[in-house]
Amino acid sequence: MIAVVSHDAGGAEILSSWLLRSSESYCLVLDGPAKAIFKRKLGAGKITALSEAIDRCDWVLCGTSWESSLEREAILSAKIAGKKVISFLDHWVNYKARFQGKAATQLPDEIWVGDTDGENLARKNFPDSPVFLKANPYFEDLQIELEKMQLVHGRDSHEYSALYVCEPIRKHARLQHGDERYWGYSEEEALEYFIKNIPAIGRKLTHIKIRPHPSEDKNKYNWVKQGSQAKVTIGGGETLLEEIAGADVVVGCASMAMVVGLLAKKRVICSIPPSGGLCPLPQKEIEHLYILVSNMKAVPNA
Repeated sequence: MIAVVSHDAGGAEILSSWLLRSSESYCLVLDGPAKAIFKRKLGAGKITALSEAIDRCDWVLCGTSWESSLEREAILSAKIAGKKVISFLDHWVNYKARFQGKAATQLPDEIWVGDTDGENLARKNFPDSPVFLKANPYFEDLQIELEKMQLVHGRDSHEYSALYVCEPIRKHARLQHGDERYWGYSEEEALEYFIKNIPAIGRKLTHIKIRPHPSEDKNKYNWVKQGSQAKVTIGGGETLLEEIAGADVVVGCASMAMVVGLLAKKRVICSIPPSGGLCPLPQKEIEHLYILVSNMKAVPNA
């Protein structure tokens, strides 16, 4: 039996998709956003306490979090109990922070990654840990859903719309480093930088949908409606895939949703302002707004 431990949304998406393809029995240790994701994809299932799951299981499969300590506690408990523990990384940033506790770093016996970019980063960050490249089951599920959507939904060629995907950057910086502007910018500054420099993307936007992060208040970005010539609406009422499918370009800072946009063959732009440095996502297809702005300024009469 596998004990599957998950808190954050990214890890929950990968682990739940992995379980859909597995024939092994399992017990679930879930908290936070993972509860709703597992329920949506696997149905209502019993949630087991961590200590009970460690006692019952043969090995442990974890997601990763850097706000919650659940997965780090699972790694430590599994090692104390002499059970093999594996972590499946779901993103490309803050790798070390995902295993760093207040007292010590808790590394699993193995690290799984779902793409070559993640594999390279994991090997660089954890040179002494076994790292294995696996098929990304969440991306496989996304591809299936996207193919279905493309058969049903069409795009209006007269429209050019953007989906802006938000992240609580100030909160993450404060929790991790004690400084809301540790990375040199805030989520509001990045969004404002995009709104002020829309002409740099080279197409007139007719509609901007702003999708707050699931942990953010749905009214947090209402102020944008007053400062844009394009129509601005607040998203989050549909699934991420549905909102990506309805857009021509996906914009954000370092969100997983930007990589999903690439899978959907959308144009993807990073809106981190110059004060924030380079986009931490490794995907080369992502455009950088500050470069587009620089190129526009270099053209006479732009």
